[in-house]
Amino acid sequence: MNLLKALTPSQKKNLIVLGLSGLLFWVSLTSLLPTLPAYIADIGGTNHQIGLVMGSFAIGLLLFRAQLGKISDQRSRKVVILIGTFVVGTAPLGYLLVDSIPLLIAIRAFHGISIAAFTTGYSTLVVDLSPPEKRGELIGYMSLVVPIGLALGPALGGYLQEGVGYEVLFTVSAAAGYLGLLFGSQITEARQDYQNEKDGKPASQEGFWQMLVSPRIRTPAMVLFIVGLVFGTLTTFLPLYVRELGIDFNPGLYYTTSAVASFAMRIFVGRASDYYGRGVFITMSLTLYTVAMSLLATANAPIEFVMAAIAQGAGGGTLIPMMIALMSDRSTTEERGRIYALSIGGFDLGIALAGPGLGALADILGYRGLFILGVTLAALALMIFLTRSSKNISHSLRFALGREKDAYRI
Repeated sequence: MNLLKALTPSQKKNLIVLGLSGLLFWVSLTSLLPTLPAYIADIGGTNHQIGLVMGSFAIGLLLFRAQLGKISDQRSRKVVILIGTFVVGTAPLGYLLVDSIPLLIAIRAFHGISIAAFTTGYSTLVVDLSPPEKRGELIGYMSLVVPIGLALGPALGGYLQEGVGYEVLFTVSAAAGYLGLLFGSQITEARQDYQNEKDGKPASQEGFWQMLVSPRIRTPAMVLFIVGLVFGTLTTFLPLYVRELGIDFNPGLYYTTSAVASFAMRIFVGRASDYYGRGVFITMSLTLYTVAMSLLATANAPIEFVMAAIAQGAGGGTLIPMMIALMSDRSTTEERGRIYALSIGGFDLGIALAGPGLGALADILGYRGLFILGVTLAALALMIFLTRSSKNISHSLRFALGREKDAYRI
C-alpha cells in the first residue's frame, strides 16, 4: 500500500503494461525450452546438433548485450524493450519455416538477441520508474514475471507439443511475443537528459573497459560470471547427473521447486533491502548457492535434490534482483543501461561457457565431480564479494554483512 502511494498514475500505468509485456515475453521464450530440443531431434538432428542449435542462443546474447545497453542509454529504454519483444515473437516463426540445422543455428542466435534487449530495457526502465527509497521493493515485485513465466511457459509448451503439435506451439509462442510487443508499445517514456556530467565528462562517453574495470562494477561482474558458471553447470548437467546416480527423481521437479522458492524470495527481499542494504542479501544468496551445490555434490536421495532446489531457488531469486538494485544504486540514469548490460553480461558469459568449458571435464571428473567443482566456484564467489565489494577488506566485510552503507552508491 505504501508503495502504491509513492507512485504517480503515470508510473502505475507504465509499470502495469511493462509487467504484462514482461510476463508475455518470458512465457514466449520459455515455452520452447523443453520443446525445441525435441523438435530438432524430430527433424533428424543428432545430439551434437541439438547442442549446437541450443548453445547458439548465447551468440546473439553475448554479441549484442553491450550495444543494446548503449542504445538504452543514448536513445530509449522503450526502443530496446520493443526490439526484445519483436525478436522473441519473430524467432518462433523462423523455427516453423526451416528444417536445416545451419539455418536453425542462425535463428537461435537471432533469438538470443531477445533476452539481451528485453532484460536490459526492462530492468533499467523499472529502476527509472522507481522512487529511490522504494527501489529494491519495486525491483523485487517487477522481477516476479521471471519465475511466473518460467512456471507457465514450459508447461504450456509441453502441453501444446503433445496435444496439437509444433505448428500451433510455435504460433502461440510467436503470438505471446507479439502481444508483449503490443503492451510494450503502450509505455510512455519521459525523455532523459544524457548530458549530465560525471567526473568532469558526460558519462555516456565512458569506454567499455573503463567502465568494466571500475571498482563499482568489476566485483559484481566477476561474482555474476562465477555464479553463471555454477548455474550453467546446474541447468546443463543436472538431468545427466540424476540419471548417472540411478535415483528415482524427475529433474523437472527440481526446476519447479526452484522456481517456487525464487518467487517466494523475490516478494520479500526487495523491500527488506531498502532498509538493510543490498550487501547482506547478496551475501545470503551466495551462501545459499554454496549450500545448494554442496547438497547436490553429496546427494544420494530425492529429498536432497529437493532441499538443494529450495536453497538454489532462494539464492537465485535473491541474487539477480539484488544485483540489479546494487547496479542501479551505483549508476546514474544516463549510464544505467550499459552498466546493467556489463554486470549481467558476466552472468551470461558464465552460462555460455559452462556447457562446453566444464562439460569437457565431465569425462575426467564425472558428473559428481562437476558439482563438487560447483561448490568451490560458489564459495569463491562468496569470498570475492565478502572481501572485494567495497574499498578494502574491512569495508567490504561490513558492507557484505549489512553493517555499512555502499561506498559506491551514487
